[in-house]
Amino acid sequence: MTKADIVAKISEKEGMEKADVQAVIETFMETVKDSLESGDNVYLRGFGSFIIKKRAEKTGRNISKNTTIKIPAHNIPAFKPAKVFVEGVKSNVEVK
Repeated sequence: MTKADIVAKISEKEGMEKADVQAVIETFMETVKDSLESGDNVYLRGFGSFIIKKRAEKTGRNISKNTTIKIPAHNIPAFKPAKVFVEGVKSNVEVK
């Protein structure tokens, strides 16, 4: 499912104009992004959390030059689904 599919589905379900739904979704994503970039996690009860994960420094390999490199410690954005969300997927989605 793409962002356009989500906009179409919400527009149809709520009887709103697609442009209005698009604006709300864009604002939501921008707000989540801005919050994470400023160091704040975003918690959506019953859905999940957008969190900042810390990655420790590690040693990697550049296989083309056959050398080792240090990868510095850094933060990455991540999504942690709520327990209700995980259980819903487990019980409703067939294992392939």
